[in-house]
Amino acid sequence: MKKISYTTSGTCSKVINLEIDDGNRISDISFIGGCNGNLQSNCCLVKGMGADEVKKRLDGIRCGSKLTSCPDQLCRAIDALKNTK
Repeated sequence: MKKISYTTSGTCSKVINLEIDDGNRISDISFIGGCNGNLQSNCCLVKGMGADEVKKRLDGIRCGSKLTSCPDQLCRAIDALKNTK
C-alpha cells in the first residue's frame, strides 16, 4: 500500500490524502478544503476504482476558467504517488 498527502495547486481544495493498495486500486481518499458535497461524491465514486481508470476518466477536467480542477489534481496525486519509492 502506498500513501500520499498531496498539496494541490490552482484549486479550492488544499490537500488530497490518497492511498492506493497493492492491486493499484484507490483504497482511501479525502480532500481538505474545497466544495464539500462535490468532493465527498468524488471520493465515493473513485474509492475501489483502479488508479489508471480514474486517471483515464478525470485527467484534464477543468473547473470554470481554471486550468485544473480537484479531479484533475487527483490525477496529479496519483502520478506523484506512483513516482514514490
